[in-house]
Amino acid sequence: MFKKKPAIKKIPEGYEAVLHVSICTGETAAGFLDTHTGHFKEVQLIQNEHDLQDFMKQFGIENSLRKIY
Repeated sequence: MFKKKPAIKKIPEGYEAVLHVSICTGETAAGFLDTHTGHFKEVQLIQNEHDLQDFMKQFGIENSLRKIY
C-alpha cells in the first residue's frame, strides 16, 4: 500500500554522467566519465529506452546525456 521512494544516488564528485557507445556494435553503456583523467566507469548496460530512463531517474538526471565513442 505504501511504497518507499527509492533514494536518488549522487553522481561522484569530479565525474560527468555520459553514455558510452561502441562504434563497432552500437552497444550502449551508461556511466561516469572522470573529468580529469578521461577514464570511463560503467554503471549500467542500456538495451532500450526504459533502461536509459531508469538510469536517469536513479541519479536524478533531467537533461539528455552526452555520448562518447
